[in-house]
Amino acid sequence: MMRQYQALKDEHPHAIVLFRLGDFFEAFFDDAKLVARELQLTLTSRPVAKGRRIPMCGIPHHALPTYLRRLIDRGHRVAICDQVEDPRQARTLVRREVVRVVTPGTVIEDDLLTACENNFIAAAWSDGDVFGIALADVSTGEFLAAHGAAPRRLEEALVRWRPREIVVPDVDRSSRAHEYAALDGAGAVLTPYDARRFDIAAAAGELRAHLGVATLEAFGLDDRRGGVGRGPAAATVAAGALVQYLHATHRGSLTHLRALRLVPLEDGLLLDDATRRALGLWSAGRHDSQDGRTLVEVLDLTETAMGARLLRRWLSQPLAAVPQIEQRQDAVQALLEAGAARESIRARLHHLGDLERLLGRLSHDAGGPRDLAGLRDTLEAIPPLVPAAASLTAAALRRLPPVLSPPPGLADRLRHALAEPAPPSPRDGGLIRPGFDADVDALREEARESKEWMARREAAERQRTGIRGLKVGFNQVMGYYIEVAKSQSHLAPADYVRKGTLAGAERYITADMKEHEVRILSAQERINAREYEVFRALRDAVRADTAPLQACAGALAELDVYAALAEVAVRNAFVRPRVTDGREIRITGGRHPVVEQAMGAPRFVPNDVVLGSTARDILIVTGPNFGGKSTYIRQAALLVVLAQLGCFVPARDAQIGLVDRIFTRVGATDDLAAGRSTFLSEMIEVARVLTQATDRSLVILDEVGRGTSTYDGMSLAWAVVEDLHDRVRARTLFATHYHELTELAAQLDRVANVQVLVREEGHEVVFLHRVADGAAASSYGIHVARLAGVPDAVIRRAREVLGGLERAAAGAAPVGRSAGRRQRRGPSRGQQLVLPLPHARR
Repeated sequence: MMRQYQALKDEHPHAIVLFRLGDFFEAFFDDAKLVARELQLTLTSRPVAKGRRIPMCGIPHHALPTYLRRLIDRGHRVAICDQVEDPRQARTLVRREVVRVVTPGTVIEDDLLTACENNFIAAAWSDGDVFGIALADVSTGEFLAAHGAAPRRLEEALVRWRPREIVVPDVDRSSRAHEYAALDGAGAVLTPYDARRFDIAAAAGELRAHLGVATLEAFGLDDRRGGVGRGPAAATVAAGALVQYLHATHRGSLTHLRALRLVPLEDGLLLDDATRRALGLWSAGRHDSQDGRTLVEVLDLTETAMGARLLRRWLSQPLAAVPQIEQRQDAVQALLEAGAARESIRARLHHLGDLERLLGRLSHDAGGPRDLAGLRDTLEAIPPLVPAAASLTAAALRRLPPVLSPPPGLADRLRHALAEPAPPSPRDGGLIRPGFDADVDALREEARESKEWMARREAAERQRTGIRGLKVGFNQVMGYYIEVAKSQSHLAPADYVRKGTLAGAERYITADMKEHEVRILSAQERINAREYEVFRALRDAVRADTAPLQACAGALAELDVYAALAEVAVRNAFVRPRVTDGREIRITGGRHPVVEQAMGAPRFVPNDVVLGSTARDILIVTGPNFGGKSTYIRQAALLVVLAQLGCFVPARDAQIGLVDRIFTRVGATDDLAAGRSTFLSEMIEVARVLTQATDRSLVILDEVGRGTSTYDGMSLAWAVVEDLHDRVRARTLFATHYHELTELAAQLDRVANVQVLVREEGHEVVFLHRVADGAAASSYGIHVARLAGVPDAVIRRAREVLGGLERAAAGAAPVGRSAGRRQRRGPSRGQQLVLPLPHARR
């Protein structure tokens, strides 16, 4: 047995091999130590020779999904080695094989997945100048490819799709340092794979075979080296390598991964991970929500897991073309206005299963009877929602009803075939309804007749033999038997064959009983085998209809998202924004969608934004701590994201000029493990903004320069604003407590000041949370410190020091600089400030 294990381990040296032994999956040697440590299980040992034991750690087979998820979440690969023959029929050692290699990007079980998120695996290849990337969600059947200039476009592709695992050639990393830097930053598990699989000829051949085509041109791909096809050829390499990797790990059908799409990376509004975190799209930022909510939670009123995943994909890749945005808006508006149709659609969507993942599992041997039953129930629930969808006239909705037509007859076949309730395993019987399969019915009838014959045998044998105490019985050891007391054993007929002897009785069997016993004892096994054949035929029928079923699932997801966005607009008083190709962003009565829900709509103070119009490319936002500056600048960015998503926005009125990318630099973070201080991390983000933003971008900067000395930070912030104005020309919201920066509005043509208003009442300050034109006079930090509970003695001393600083700063002369345009004034370093000292210290 250990030789069998070692042979399988040699085939999968980089995976944890879980070896089936009875009711447990066992790990041995170093794998056992790793599993015990990661899962906090007891490490035991097994004797293999005299005086020698090997480490061993076991997992109960019924608990495998739970422990498997923990291993996968920690980035491990797991090779599942199971028995592939019936132990009762094995003459020697039970044959075992690796039935599947589970990796973070290839899981398909619901227990190992998040219902509302895709689980992408990627393969990436680059020659240094161009890259190709392929992505697949094995659980849903999505299959994508892209190419672009390396490494920047590679990073953008990874940001868009957020794969959980990336397959790369097993080459020297030092020769591809830039590409690997982008891959390492994606937060995915990197899996080295045989570099020969990334050869263009091998990859293209495997991809053509998988797709069943003679040429890849219809998919926008190329199988030639060099020339004009370098980018498409790179995508071909990645897609072909990914297909080979998936075949090697799944050891089964991939029929649902046939609809390969080439995705252009130039389309859409790009949101990198830093921006998503800062805006609270996925994980709530502490500035953005008071109860941990995120934007996707506000928007996600979808009724199906398919719709929830599509909504997240749309949110991660907002559009950047006005006609496409308006088409989505038309669909949302149609459902918003047709309240009865929307409610009917949403009510019926609620009863649908996850069609995409049902198909994904049924495309593998992991799919079982309950998946077929779930597919049946879902297919039966689709037709009733079609009339409501067909009543809507928006172009994006008109094309959905024809696709919402499951293959005819499939639901009926499944309904007539499957018993209720469906058993968990296709091999345990009880799967097929009576009347569906003649062979199953015949086997069941044979078993029933034999059981009835055996039930009548006791009375018949008593009458035939005259033995009153004769009994017919059954047990697991002896099977069926006739029992006669020893005192009457001399009356046993000649055709009785002795089967066993007890202290006071003899047990016999007849030839007829033996024949019926064989029928009874083998009947269930034969029924189970035939039912499994029928199950496989049903599964194959579903696989044959994978393409139309996937199209139907996609249409259901799209309808679900449109209905959800319309419901969001109705519940939260969102309005349809006007999206233009211009630069102006004009929002009237805008509201932060997450903060408003956290606080309650009556308490939230709406504000206006005018950006990108004459003299307003950059807004310097000043005002008190705790006054709402951060909410205001993030709010503007979120409304742009919503508008380009095709969603309505929380405002009284909104006009959004298209944005190609949103950049953010907010919050205080460090990366001590990488040797980065908070300020260094901040400057890296600022550098990214200044080197990658364009005049079509939206830049959100919050407290740039606060991580160093006052004059260093102020000088950097001043220079950043100048560069954004003169060279980058991006639309920018710049929140700051450096009030000196408000002078830039008088020196730069397209800079304006806005302030968060307060009302002072003696030493008390009332935060109005309203934004108006102009510059704030103070940040009221001491007042906020008092609200936070800082002791009164410290507050009094702070006011004393502040007064001294303000008197000293009043005498500081600004230093001007001329550079071929009107004079600019920056912060001065020329004067030493004198702090007021308490009397006791003089």
